[in-house]
Amino acid sequence: MSTFAVGDEDFLLDGRPVRLLSGALHYFRVHEGHWEHRLGMLRAMGLDCVETYVPWNLYEPEPGRYGDVAALGRFLDAVGRAGMQAIVRPGPYVCAEWENGGLPHWLTGPLGRRVRTRDPEFLAPVGSWFRRLLPQVVERQVDRGGPVVLVQVENEYGSYGSDPVYLEWLAGLLRECGVVVPLFTSDGPEDHMLTGGSVPGVLATANFGSGAREGFAALRRHRPSGPLMCMEFWCGWFDHWGTEHAVRDAADAAAALREILECGASVNVYMAHGGTNFGGWAGANRDGELHDGPLRPTVTSYDYDAPVDEAGRPTEKFWRFREVLAEYARGPLPEVPEPPARLAAPVRGGFAGSASLDAVLEVLGDEEVVAAVPPVFEELGVGRGLVRYRVAVPGPRRPYPLGVTGLRDRAVVYVDGALAGVLDTGGGEDVALAEPVAGPAVVDLWVESLGRVNYGPRLAEPKGITGGVRHERQYLHGVRARGLRLDAFEAAAVGKVPFASGADHGGGPGLHRAVLDVAGAGDAVLRLPGATRGFVWVNGFCLGRYWSAGPQGALFVPGPVLREGANEVWVLELEGDAGAGVVLDPV
Repeated sequence: MSTFAVGDEDFLLDGRPVRLLSGALHYFRVHEGHWEHRLGMLRAMGLDCVETYVPWNLYEPEPGRYGDVAALGRFLDAVGRAGMQAIVRPGPYVCAEWENGGLPHWLTGPLGRRVRTRDPEFLAPVGSWFRRLLPQVVERQVDRGGPVVLVQVENEYGSYGSDPVYLEWLAGLLRECGVVVPLFTSDGPEDHMLTGGSVPGVLATANFGSGAREGFAALRRHRPSGPLMCMEFWCGWFDHWGTEHAVRDAADAAAALREILECGASVNVYMAHGGTNFGGWAGANRDGELHDGPLRPTVTSYDYDAPVDEAGRPTEKFWRFREVLAEYARGPLPEVPEPPARLAAPVRGGFAGSASLDAVLEVLGDEEVVAAVPPVFEELGVGRGLVRYRVAVPGPRRPYPLGVTGLRDRAVVYVDGALAGVLDTGGGEDVALAEPVAGPAVVDLWVESLGRVNYGPRLAEPKGITGGVRHERQYLHGVRARGLRLDAFEAAAVGKVPFASGADHGGGPGLHRAVLDVAGAGDAVLRLPGATRGFVWVNGFCLGRYWSAGPQGALFVPGPVLREGANEVWVLELEGDAGAGVVLDPV
């Protein structure tokens, strides 16, 4: 058994000064079958510690109904077997470019701006969640022979709020639940962030991508003593749909890493390996300096231009970082592990069957709700997915503009069953169809959440139609709403969908089924030539969202998801054409 403590200048392992050379790897963004390989890659790069967040909403989809919470414990056990230490950042808010910053939609929906504060209606479910989660951490602390050496209090709170009562309550809850290793906070190296996010008696760390000397000088103004650590060294960045792919020069990033280490500081490389936003869990950001502008949804890939890429391969940045880290490692670096198996050969297949969105909704959809005004996703219990809003335009009346007030985020609109247009909130949340609509008519609006905001003051905002549907200036009341949740796409349920042959339905919006015969299963990428926007499942595993807007043009398929022989692919096309079929290529 060991001890890990915060000294006046250094971290102390069994009383001896140590430097943490850590890298971020989010276990929930990596298939469990790849954990061992990815940890081996971090070790070979020169890291001796791994950091991970824990997304609350992944594990508690409804109040009191829990998923695979034990996954965190299994990952920490893998970290221990790899001979590494671990830093755990349990939230409850994590940001991480993850849906809703990790907070459950069923909590942020009714509470709104009261989240991340001392409000008792927020603290109570946080307490219940932590008491369920934290035994996974407590049992694996360094004093019990495990790898965990640090645990975070909240996450970058100084970028959001200034409630010291909440932060101190959370630190106390961690101790009450049995966390004995040092606690820490992490914030940007700005005075307002450090004053808003720090807790007396708790180690403060800084997050930045360059300018280590200036960043640590800011930290020292607030904390004259204690070990210096860059808890998030941003070595790359993430992408938004419809933008250019973010790339950071490897030599520049390596120089910034060296500067951190020359300051005598510890470091956590964010990200060492980014992974993938499987399951449609990617979050979104608001544009603008104050993060209150148009929505910018994050792509499915979380490659992050990291030194270990999305498929687990070393990049130029890996080798540059390895050269720097080798000078500070405690011993010789291990060899780079062999990559996992790759798909043996390309596989192509057309769609064998299709079903319209209405047909899919009849089988997989939630119960229909009838209300005076459109209920938002949170009121319908829809986290990830879409809602069909149906409203009648009375008549007879002449054509008027049909618009939506408070649309979040994108709507495909049908009038009397015919496609009438797509409403996008890139320029604002009040939008209208290009062509006016006469009455009487039946209007269907298939509204999709493109990811809940994960950072900034617009955290916890609702999804769906948050205002109303208007004809001219008149609100249309009496709305029928029905949710289609991504979680509903399970094999038994999808098996009840009435698929017609591809020729009978075509490749338009709907659910399309293909069967790919694989010989030599392994890591692959999936492409949908000609497809527009939607989601893909392989053997029931949701790879995430695809979108012709780019910059991402293919989805990573972990080898363990594929099997020898027949593999079933579902493509949920939401807007245009599903394309000519499915292509699997080796990574």
